[in-house]
Amino acid sequence: MAEENNNQYVALARKYRPQSFEDLLGQDALVQTLTNAIKNNRLHHAYILTGIRGVGKTTTARLIAKAINCIGPDGNGGPTIHPCGECENCKAIAADRHMDVIELDAASKTGVDDIREILDGVRYKPVSARYKVYIIDEVHMLSKSAFNALLKTLEEPPAHVKFIFATTEIRQVPVTILSRCQRFDLQRLSIETLVNLFEKILKNENVAYETQALQMVARAADGSARDGLSMLDQAIVLGNGNISADIVKNMLGLADRQQSFSIYEKLLEGDISEVLRLTHELYINGATPMLILQDMIDITHLLAKVKILPEFINDASLSETDKEMCKKLCTAPISILSKIWQMLMKGVSEIQYAIVQIDALEMILIRIAFSASLPTPADLLKELKKKSTITESAVSDGIQLNSGNEVDTVVINSTAELMKFMIAKKQPLLLFAVKNDMSFKEFSDGYLHIALSDKADKNLILNLRTFLEKETSKIWKFDIDYEPLGETLAQQEAREMNRDKKNISEYPLVKAILDEFNGAKIETFIRKGIEEAENSEPDEFNANAMLEENEEEE
Repeated sequence: MAEENNNQYVALARKYRPQSFEDLLGQDALVQTLTNAIKNNRLHHAYILTGIRGVGKTTTARLIAKAINCIGPDGNGGPTIHPCGECENCKAIAADRHMDVIELDAASKTGVDDIREILDGVRYKPVSARYKVYIIDEVHMLSKSAFNALLKTLEEPPAHVKFIFATTEIRQVPVTILSRCQRFDLQRLSIETLVNLFEKILKNENVAYETQALQMVARAADGSARDGLSMLDQAIVLGNGNISADIVKNMLGLADRQQSFSIYEKLLEGDISEVLRLTHELYINGATPMLILQDMIDITHLLAKVKILPEFINDASLSETDKEMCKKLCTAPISILSKIWQMLMKGVSEIQYAIVQIDALEMILIRIAFSASLPTPADLLKELKKKSTITESAVSDGIQLNSGNEVDTVVINSTAELMKFMIAKKQPLLLFAVKNDMSFKEFSDGYLHIALSDKADKNLILNLRTFLEKETSKIWKFDIDYEPLGETLAQQEAREMNRDKKNISEYPLVKAILDEFNGAKIETFIRKGIEEAENSEPDEFNANAMLEENEEEE
């Protein structure tokens, strides 16, 4: 921590700036790489640190400078990943007054002349440190000429010089610079990590707090420790030493999370009057239309994520309110959530260009409430075809329908009927998997005894069971053997096809055609022709076969 006047307040972001790699949060890959480099004496001559604002790029650069220049309390130490913080080098670097650690702000010194000043000093050895370290912050702001002037020295610097660059815009740094540096991407800090940091600091500062309030600040910080600590500073002052969820909500202009979930619940139910009433309350309490819309977008994403990854509901970043409402609302199907997402995202531009934003928001919510409960086009098509197309195809394919008082129950008694039913229901992927990855030992309506291939998709049984139970309106029982796979339906079809090809090739007319056209072969045929052939004399058979001539000579 830099030396400060005892009467002067120091912002939390400065007061609790990491002084060692142990304090550096969320950057395990960087710390491990530097640890191994120092241990094996393989320190690179140039590093470039990139990441969003406030994740510790400049702090990390100073820590690297301390690590390679620390001499230990006794003055005899070497480079270490655990700088002592007590030697003169460590103290001077922490206080930003070391003569051999030169920091340059490329945002204010962008020209080639500024870089030339650096290059003029490179040739001289450090005054008191082991290495002369040049830290250039916001390096992407340098001019093209400045970058070019730096190239040669950066590629072959003297042994006593190390360069450390920091930038938020790595794509604006020329590839010629990047190729000469070791790159480290500093990660965003997770909400859980930030909350833990805030709790540790507030306990040290003797400030009372609510965990929900810290979660709000961490979410608003968007992965940046500095942004989060700045907001925390503001919340401490606003709450007069007591940070509550209401204070943070008012400070950040956030919508009430519980009320946002209530609005979303009413949207799914199609209760438009209640949606408008709750929205008006939020608006009167200070939430802007764009913030309310953003909250709706966040909730949609959260519900979809919990629906696809159920274990995410136990994530530490979620408040108890989020968890409870997710359990209550995650019954909404993905198709509905996807439709709501699209309408909300379209609403962002509508609000931006609206003359009265609250009116635009209300119209967006009205549109969603009306459409959320409506069936999707796929559902409508399925309902329209359920009694007509499916019934006709089932009857024509020999599948029995048992009519009950409420629904029609489909009866499937053989693999042939199952295949026809899946074709009628347009399930090509499931049909392919069933034909190729399982064999049937016993089959009856509502019961399957199968053997499963070790290459089968892990969700195949679940998908087949879901399909059958949904489309036949009954519970299906499965007995599964994990043993060497028997003959699959695909193999049966191939065997029958080869048998039929062999049989049909024995007929005189077909044999004459094959002999006449050298290299010709039976590619495929209409099965009706085989049935006619089996019931007729050879001389009377009209070969209904498709022959393909192979023009290549043997």
